[in-house]
Amino acid sequence: MATLAVAVFFTFSGAVPALAEHTRFWRQSDYENFDRGTAKGTAVRSDGKVMLAPKFAPLADSGLAYLWDLKLDSHGNLYAAGGSNAKVVRVDAAAKMTTVFDSSELTAQALAIDRKDNVYVGTSPDGKVYKITPEGQRSVFFDPQAKYIWALALGADGTLYVATGDNGKIFSVAPDGKGDVFYASSETHIRALALDGKGNLLAGTEPGGLVLRIPLNAPAAATTAARGTAGQNAGATPAAGRQAYVLYETNRREITALVMDASGNIYVGAIGDKARAPQGGGVQAPTGQQPPAGGGGGQGGGAPGQPGAPPAGLPAFPAVNASAVYRIAPDGSPDELWTSREDILYSLGAAQDGKLLLGTGNQGAIIQLDDNRLFSRLTKSNTGQITGLARAANRKIFVATANPGKIFTLGPELEAEGTFESEPFDARLFSRWGRLTWWGENSAPGADMYVRAGNTSDPENNWSPWAGPYRDGSKGEEVQAPAARFVQWKAVLRNGKGPAPEISWVDLAYLPKNEPPRIDAIAVQNPGVRAAAAGGGGQGPGGGVQLRLPVATPGNAAQGRQQPTETPAVNPRFEVPPQAFAQKGQQAVLWAADDPNDDDLTFSVYYRGENEKDWKLLRDKITQRFYSWDTTSMPDGAYYLKIVASDERSNPAGDALSSERESDRFVVDNTPPDILGIAAEPLNPPTSGVTVRFRASDATSAIVSAQYSVDAGDWTLVLPTGGVSDSLDEPYAIALRDLKPGEHTVTVRAYDEYDNLGAGKVTFTVPAGRR
Repeated sequence: MATLAVAVFFTFSGAVPALAEHTRFWRQSDYENFDRGTAKGTAVRSDGKVMLAPKFAPLADSGLAYLWDLKLDSHGNLYAAGGSNAKVVRVDAAAKMTTVFDSSELTAQALAIDRKDNVYVGTSPDGKVYKITPEGQRSVFFDPQAKYIWALALGADGTLYVATGDNGKIFSVAPDGKGDVFYASSETHIRALALDGKGNLLAGTEPGGLVLRIPLNAPAAATTAARGTAGQNAGATPAAGRQAYVLYETNRREITALVMDASGNIYVGAIGDKARAPQGGGVQAPTGQQPPAGGGGGQGGGAPGQPGAPPAGLPAFPAVNASAVYRIAPDGSPDELWTSREDILYSLGAAQDGKLLLGTGNQGAIIQLDDNRLFSRLTKSNTGQITGLARAANRKIFVATANPGKIFTLGPELEAEGTFESEPFDARLFSRWGRLTWWGENSAPGADMYVRAGNTSDPENNWSPWAGPYRDGSKGEEVQAPAARFVQWKAVLRNGKGPAPEISWVDLAYLPKNEPPRIDAIAVQNPGVRAAAAGGGGQGPGGGVQLRLPVATPGNAAQGRQQPTETPAVNPRFEVPPQAFAQKGQQAVLWAADDPNDDDLTFSVYYRGENEKDWKLLRDKITQRFYSWDTTSMPDGAYYLKIVASDERSNPAGDALSSERESDRFVVDNTPPDILGIAAEPLNPPTSGVTVRFRASDATSAIVSAQYSVDAGDWTLVLPTGGVSDSLDEPYAIALRDLKPGEHTVTVRAYDEYDNLGAGKVTFTVPAGRR
């Protein structure tokens, strides 16, 4: 009950306390606000800025469900690998696309291109490494006889390193196609490879989420592994001696990407929660490189982060719970740069200015990591996942996607024009729109603002046209959109000769139409209860009692009121519930009331007798939601209360509104019952006793109990002759036997429903010898 009392007396003030007429302001100024908007050609930065994004344009449609890897040859030709089925396409400088490799295998997972522009393709599952010459000749280059081929890396001497699973091995393959087991890990999968330029191979694992450093020049004893050629058994284990050093154990399950920069920093992309065990038995495919099923916004068409059913031939895998990017400095010290529980990290790449790019899903977003731990969401594509990033010599970034498998270009130039539409704002009430103000670096004259309004939550469903453009952000401009419940703003940013414009914050003033307050429920308390403000009313003579609280029912709470889809930020105003004490003659009433405009309310209490027409004022100008009064000045009878709520304290004269509600019927009864006809008569047949008869009668409420006492002895309960005490008039008969001779006094008392007490007595004599 105490919790409910708190809820009943909890009210709210406006979104932003402002002027007497309740002008309010809808402000958007942080990343969380902006990220819920719609960006087209604009980027949103984590410190709350909207700016022009690098130009993002379609280049080629592979016709595949997904692409996994991108690589550029020495002539600028772009190769993209994916599936299903396994395929590699080449896109030349004229954007002409040619298929250079296809296979009945499920997917082409990884690419590598050597100095002679030979292309190496790793396929999965149960795949091989293929070699494609510049002339287009295709052959099986190496068969690791492993379930998965996850990554390829080429050393300076032409050695090809092949990362595999489900046995966690790395193979080294000479230019002639002869391969050794280069390193055998205790991890299930080697998921990513990179060369550090210092004679080491870097590897990322799953499920331990480890970053390993393995020297390329192993001790002589470690080079005696069995060799194999294409199509032959190459599953030998290395001799003892080759050791890997764990550079960093991440707190994620799977390493999805490794990237080196010119300064020797290692960037690590990782996903998954180590605490979540794989589902089902057997070997599990890594989370991040499960081929997504076609057509969805998630892996396998599931919800974001929740993979759906994989294609045939690949096992199920655990759900992704988090992604992170780490930087390992040249001295080996690690640092977490970015983390998210909404984005799945698929790929890493370097932007034209050296900043790190993140390819994510399942919203097809490219994120750029800026300085000082800032990040920018550069674009959201119409695809599910950004699975590959490759940087060309002209600083253009090529982007591979999945669901569906397409190729895009990013930058280096900014979009000529971009738009940003805010999320629709629900003012909760029909409102007039005031002045729009905004600010951002170079926003004048590079930004135009527009506003539209409507009465549905979907802005595309019969809203007003965009009103604008508005260009004076510092002083603001009066918005011409029609009064409505919902509103939305749009920024159009243009790339001119000077610095690109930004938007840092936007304010829109609005004035909700005043609506009347509402009284949702009234709870008239039992008689004899006084309510008082907590800590200020003292204690009544009868001690504390429990109040009955007014609880709004579905049929009367906010009836007919517009219900918000999203409530604007408000400042809660808490009213302490009253205390209650037992006090004869007192009557208390509590009510629940609110105001759609969050106005300060005052209340008036009226009463009316059951057969009366006019309401009489009991008390007005009450600010609390309860009232107690002394009923002894009121005639006994049935009554009704009326509570009137007014918002006059918060509105100009003439604009104030009020509403009222009547209580249920209640009864005032302060008069005790009458004890009538009390008399003592001898028992029949005569014995040493008498029968005491009387009637208890009340004009207003039923007699509920009666008692008697003989010669000031203990009180004894007596039932009426009908057995049930339930009427205004009840007869009683008390048989008293074995009384001693002499004078006796019998006292009786009766209570009505409202605890009023009536009493009477009779004195009689028992003669001697009648015992």
